[in-house]
Amino acid sequence: MTEQGAQANSSAEHLPVLLEESVKALAIKPDGIYLDGTFGRGGHSKAILQQLGPDGRLLAVDKDPEAIRTAQVQFGDDGRFEIVRGSFTMLEQEVKQRGWTGKVNGILLDLGVSSPQLDDADRGFSFRADGPLDMRMDPESGISAADWLAEASDSDIAVVLKEYGEERYAKRIARAIVESRVQDGPILTTGRLAKVVTDANPRWEKNKDPATRSFQGIRIYINRELADLDDVLAQVLNILTPGGRLAVISFHSLEDRRVKQFMRREARGGEFPPDLPVTQAQFKPNIRLVGKAVRAGEAELAVNPRARSAVLRIAERMQ
Repeated sequence: MTEQGAQANSSAEHLPVLLEESVKALAIKPDGIYLDGTFGRGGHSKAILQQLGPDGRLLAVDKDPEAIRTAQVQFGDDGRFEIVRGSFTMLEQEVKQRGWTGKVNGILLDLGVSSPQLDDADRGFSFRADGPLDMRMDPESGISAADWLAEASDSDIAVVLKEYGEERYAKRIARAIVESRVQDGPILTTGRLAKVVTDANPRWEKNKDPATRSFQGIRIYINRELADLDDVLAQVLNILTPGGRLAVISFHSLEDRRVKQFMRREARGGEFPPDLPVTQAQFKPNIRLVGKAVRAGEAELAVNPRARSAVLRIAERMQ
């Protein structure tokens, strides 16, 4: 999600974005089975549990060990709730193990990095607060941003900044990163990386920190965020029961574009070559779109500025 918006108001750090709208989108049944693919600090899970009866079930997933600890404190005594540490790409596997394949009534995905992660300088996500350059959602798995930048070529760095950060000056910034590590040693802190990126950026966008796009690109790459999103979307049809809902909150265009394309494709019944003679009657939609994209209203934006870039899309599994 957008760092600039997430950090604009520290008091908003624990406010789930589009909480009411996303939970309403799931059309919760008291005895239903639901998946929270991004537990975070539990705001959405709490709202779902409040609508579940004694026979309802909620399975949550999160990569962050802090999220796991929070879940155990908040809901550890609730027999309706369970959390698993890992990526939401595990959802189909976890559902299968529980005998829930094709029986799940709703899936909620709140994409990106959480505000508590951003606000903790030790996690290395923030370009505003100096800390170790880590950026891993699971700090005990994978390669850190510092380790990757210490070895990556300027061309590889430029590709990441361009494709995942949509940074127009990707090549120039990538060269500056490599030059800095050659001259002064590995870049180990967020403060130093932010300065290198800022100094290399020749034209700053209005109301946007010049390091925003580069930090976003590196974070997405380190955590495989877009690859994981593609993986979980491919699982949705196998997981949901007919009439089950998918609700996805995105925070930037790269995420939202994938979600929108997936939903539109499955609502048409798949992709067909443009010259293939297929009639409308031959299309077999797998999902139906539920309403239009939802954005935060003025009341939410007043107390939670990070919600301004959020987009909620909703779809329902066809019979």
